[in-house]
Amino acid sequence: MAPRNRIIIDTDPGVDDILSMLLAFSAKPEELEVLLLSVTFGNVDVQSCLRNVVSLFIHIEKEQEWRRSVGKSEGFTTLKAHKPLVALGAEEPLADQMMMADYFHGIDGLGGIHHSHPHLTPEDTWKDLFKSALKSPDPDEAAAAREMSGSHSSFTPSRLPAHEEMLRLLRENEPDTITIVAIGPLTNLARAAATDTETFLRAKEVVVMGGAISVPGNMNPVAEFNTYADSIASARVFALTSPNPVSTMPPVPPGARGGVESTAHAPFLGPYPEKLSQRLKLTLFPLDVTTPHQLIRGHFESVAKPLLESGSPLAEWTIAFLSATFDKIESLHTTRNSGADVGLEMHDPLCIWYVLDPDSPHWKPTATSPEDIRVETSGQWTRGMCVTDRRDRRRRVVAEGDLAEVPGDTGNWLNDFAGNRIVRMEGTPGVDVFGGVLLERVFGA
Repeated sequence: MAPRNRIIIDTDPGVDDILSMLLAFSAKPEELEVLLLSVTFGNVDVQSCLRNVVSLFIHIEKEQEWRRSVGKSEGFTTLKAHKPLVALGAEEPLADQMMMADYFHGIDGLGGIHHSHPHLTPEDTWKDLFKSALKSPDPDEAAAAREMSGSHSSFTPSRLPAHEEMLRLLRENEPDTITIVAIGPLTNLARAAATDTETFLRAKEVVVMGGAISVPGNMNPVAEFNTYADSIASARVFALTSPNPVSTMPPVPPGARGGVESTAHAPFLGPYPEKLSQRLKLTLFPLDVTTPHQLIRGHFESVAKPLLESGSPLAEWTIAFLSATFDKIESLHTTRNSGADVGLEMHDPLCIWYVLDPDSPHWKPTATSPEDIRVETSGQWTRGMCVTDRRDRRRRVVAEGDLAEVPGDTGNWLNDFAGNRIVRMEGTPGVDVFGGVLLERVFGA
C-alpha cells in the first residue's frame, strides 16, 4: 500500500527532535514515508546534530536485532520499507548572530551522553560518509551515489547540500505530494526557497514548529528558539504565504555578517521573483499549542526501565539522554513539578503526530486562521518575536497590487493584498494522551 503521507524532516537534533524521528520511523509504511532528513544547526552545531542522526539509526538497528532475538516484532516498519536520505545543511544562520540551545540540550545535543556514555557514541567512521559526499556536489555524481545501497543499512548519505536535496525531491515528484516538517531553524528552507522559489512552492504543505503568539518565549521573553535562531530565514519563509511576499520580507541589516555583500549568503538574501504561481501553505505549531504536550518522567521510566532490564538498546540510549534532560528541566525551574512528575515539553514530536494523520478532525486551526503572523528581525529585545495585529480595526479596501500604506496602517496590516497567511494550529487529538501514544509507538508498550 502506498504511504498516505510523504515527508521531509528538517531537523537540528536535539532531544525532542530525536523523539520526533523515533515517532516518525515507528509509523507503518502505509502511514508515512520519510524521504529525507535535512540536518541544520540549531540546538547544537550541525556536526553534532549529524552525529545524533547517525546514532539514532544505529540504535534503531540494535533495537530491531534485540527484538528479533527475544521473539518480539522489530517495529520501525516504515524505515524498513523506505530508506531515507540524510543531507548535511546550514552551519549558521543567514545573517543573525549564531545562537544555540546547548545550555538545555547539552553540548552534544543529547544531554552530554557522548561524554558520559561513550559506549553509546557511534564510531568516527560515520564522518567519512558525509565528507566524501560533500566533495561531490555534481548532480550526476550525486545520482550515482544514491544508487549505492551499501553505504549504510538504514539511510543513504546525500551527495548534495540539504537545501539542494530538498529541491531535487520536490522537482522530481508530482506537486503537492511532499510535506516538509521543519522542527529546527528555517535556514535550509530559506535557502531552498531563495534558490528555486517555484520548485519550493511545489511542497504540499510546510509544517513548522516555531513561534510564540500569546505565550512567553523560551529564548527571550517573546521569542521561541527556532524563530530566534534564524529570524531572517523564518521571516523569508513566512513571506511566501503572502499574496505579495515583498510586503513582509525582512530587511537585511547593512554591513551585518552574512549581509548582501557576503558572497556566502548573498544568493539566499535577495528578493523573490515578482510573480509567483501560488502561495505557500504553511501550518504553524507555536509554543501556545506544543507546550502543554509533555512526556512525564514517571510515565517514561515505567515503560523504559523494564525494557532496559530486559536488554533493550533503545531503552538504554533514551534513558541516558532523557534522564539528563529531566534533571536539567528540574534545575531550571522553581515552580514546576519535581521528581517523577517532571515533564519534557514535546514541541517537535507534535508536528510528527500531525503528519501521521493530518486529516483527523481533532486537529483544529484557530478560528482566525489563516492569520497574518510576521517575524521580527531587527528589534533590540524582540528578535524572533511573532507579531500579530491585535487592533480592533476594519480592514481597508485597496486596489490589488497597491501596497501603499494608509494612515494608521504602517506595515500594510489592514488590506487584503498584503501580509502573511498562516494556518495556526490550536486543537489536537489530546494533550493528556500524546505521551502514551509516543511511548506505545516507539517501544511497543
